[in-house]
Parts: sequence; C-alpha cells; structure tokens
Amino acid sequence: MEIITVKGISKSFGPLQVLKDISFTVNQGEVVAILGPSGSGKSTLLRCITHLELVEGGSISLTGRDMVKDGVYVQAEQLREICLKVGLVFQNFNLFPHFSVLRNITEAQVHVLRRDRKTAADRAAALLEKMGLSDKAASYPGELSGGQQQRVSIARALALDPEVLFFDEPTSALDPELTGDILKVIRSLAAEKMTMVIVTHEIPFAREVADRVLFMDGGAFIEEGPAAEVIDNPRLDRTRSFLARLNR
Repeated sequence: MEIITVKGISKSFGPLQVLKDISFTVNQGEVVAILGPSGSGKSTLLRCITHLELVEGGSISLTGRDMVKDGVYVQAEQLREICLKVGLVFQNFNLFPHFSVLRNITEAQVHVLRRDRKTAADRAAALLEKMGLSDKAASYPGELSGGQQQRVSIARALALDPEVLFFDEPTSALDPELTGDILKVIRSLAAEKMTMVIVTHEIPFAREVADRVLFMDGGAFIEEGPAAEVIDNPRLDRTRSFLARLNR
C-alpha cells in the first residue's frame, strides 16, 4: 500500500528552481534513504511533503489522502488532519529550551491531539524509556548532550503517533561518537516496520537499514533502486563519484 505518493512537484526560491518535476512513492513499512550532495534539494523536498514549504505544481498524497493536487491544496481542516499523520525530525533538534524534556514531549500531545496531561505524560514516559532517557524527564535541553537531545526530538515526533516519520540529516549536528545512538534508535524503528524517509550522508547506515535509495542531484532524482544495489553498484558516474568521495 502506497503511503506517500508524490507526482511532478516543483519548487523555486526566486529564480532558482530547487525541485524539478519530482515523483516517487513510498509503501507502508518501507524505509527509503535519500542521498545526494548538499544543495541538491533533499531538505526542501522533506519540507514540502511535511507542509513547511508550499509546492508550485504537482501532487502529494499522504496516507491515501490528497494534500495538494495539481498545485492546489485541500482545505485547511483537511490539511491539518493529513499533516498530523507525519512527523519530522530536524537536524538541529528544535526543542524548546525553556521546557523540560517531559514537557517538550507532552505539550504537542495536549494542544494538538487534545490529550489530557496524564495520558500525554504516560506516553512521554514510555517513549523516554524506549530512548534510554527515563532519568532525563526533568532535565532541560541545555543539560543534555546533542545525542540525547536528538533522541528527545525523535520521542517528541513519535508521541503524536505519526504513520510516517521523516528524518532530515538526523546525525549531522552530532559528534561522530554520538551518531551511533541515533542510528540504533532508527534501526529499532525500522525493525518495528515504521515507514520512514531519511535524508542522510551515513552511507553504510543507509545500506543497512533502507529498503530503497533515491539519489538526488540538481533538484531531481537521477538514480534509484534497492539500497545495496545503488550503493555497491551505481549505474551513473555522478552517483559513483559522490559515493566515492564519502567513502574516502
């Protein structure tokens, strides 16, 4: 079952066209890694699918419902319902510094999902245990390491019970020794068949955890296929040269 369907979307910032006629699908339970050089449009693509940016043309369907069709967005209430089905984990955490860890995870549950605070706190506590952070509930983001902050941001996204989880370079702001903790969490989510789209430069990780790889360059997908096939035996010189630089 297709849970993400993107057809012919485009996006420009002034005279610069960042996305050029992008089309792809993601099936339920699938993990897709998006690779490509900086500036190729990867983050903009995620922001368009999660409605942080508006597309100028094309269609996006999430969990079987049209979000935008032929460049026209659905009504605001429908849009809100659709966007609640997806979560986005940012590369720079985006936690509220003046909220405790627990409140960072409960606040959206209370105000967006209208959960009572007890239910929201119980859900947050369960997710903190899953992330190995039960002892940090009363801490503030500034008291945590980067890896711990990123695990809190993953817990916050999961607290809203999304059907799809997007990751935008989830380890790029971390020291190398902290990267492993985040990749372990994502591996566990993949094992649970969480549908995920991951923008990453962690090539060995993408090979291990992704079902498919999409390689992006110049605002378009130029190569795609099973992760091991694309990473180990890319067809295009452009893909080969990119992977060779990262593997040095």
